[in-house]
Amino acid sequence: MILASRSPRRSELLGRIGIAPIVRPVDIDETRREDEAPHELVVRLARGKAHACRDGMAGPVNDVVLAADTVVWTDGTVLGKPRDTKDARAMLRSLSGRSHHVSTGVALIAPDGRETSFVETTTVTFHELTEGEIAAYTSSGEPRDKAGAYGIQGLGSLLVRGIEGDYDNVVGLPLARVVRELDRLCPTAPTLCETALTGGRHA
Repeated sequence: MILASRSPRRSELLGRIGIAPIVRPVDIDETRREDEAPHELVVRLARGKAHACRDGMAGPVNDVVLAADTVVWTDGTVLGKPRDTKDARAMLRSLSGRSHHVSTGVALIAPDGRETSFVETTTVTFHELTEGEIAAYTSSGEPRDKAGAYGIQGLGSLLVRGIEGDYDNVVGLPLARVVRELDRLCPTAPTLCETALTGGRHA
């Protein structure tokens, strides 16, 4: 598999099911279009990254290309990665005591050019955060490269009161859905899901 993403968290999630991807990140224009809904944005960007990755490779492509894009959003407002500590603190204040959404768009392109894409959305609810908690968390440095200024798989878990939906999606890749979409796109016997459940390895 070729992973068109530099996110270490996505590589780690794929590694959990025995996939060691070839990492080939690409850069595309990620500007949100006017009136574009968050779920439309992430799937468009995922498709764009998948095609840019595949098109940029020399010779035949013999592996599935996977690209993904994740955003945190609430009330239609998309929260990207914070610009600095001040921005991170403002984001965390806006999420404090409220529910927000995490949407990940995923695009898969098979070696023969067939493709599929989808969006997975999880709802996350934060505890009421004190200014001391916000200051302590931002000083840890963890929010720096995270959409919405938190990482649920790290210290950010202490901010979360509950989630509704796929936990892995909040980390950066809805793994269970990805496996099933891969099995539909590139059917094998045994299936990828069956092999992963028995601890098998994949390219």
